Amino acid sequence: MSETITIDRAEYDRLVALAEDAEDLRAVADFRARLEAGEEELMPAEFADRILDGESPLRVWREYRGLSQAELARRSGINRVVIADVEAGRKGGSVATFKATAEALGVTIDDLV
Repeated sequence: MSETITIDRAEYDRLVALAEDAEDLRAVADFRARLEAGEEELMPAEFADRILDGESPLRVWREYRGLSQAELARRSGINRVVIADVEAGRKGGSVATFKATAEALGVTIDDLV
């Protein structure tokens, strides 16, 4: 047999807020654990802002890693002109291009698209 409990709206809202706070704290703890394990990485705001402002994530990650287009081309096996075209928005880039450059940069494909 189920029971029904009635509480006032303010108490309900307080309990919902506490549950959301607990979920947020778990998410932060999980992120910190992944960060300490080397599974996550922090990026300085100046680089993140460039991506948020619409700049090519491939260019931002390449520059964040301190690589030239030529060096990224060498490490990824992708022609430098293709990298330049993707960064400039002249070409969309294939899955193979993003896979190779992501591996060379130490990021996921999702970070680049």
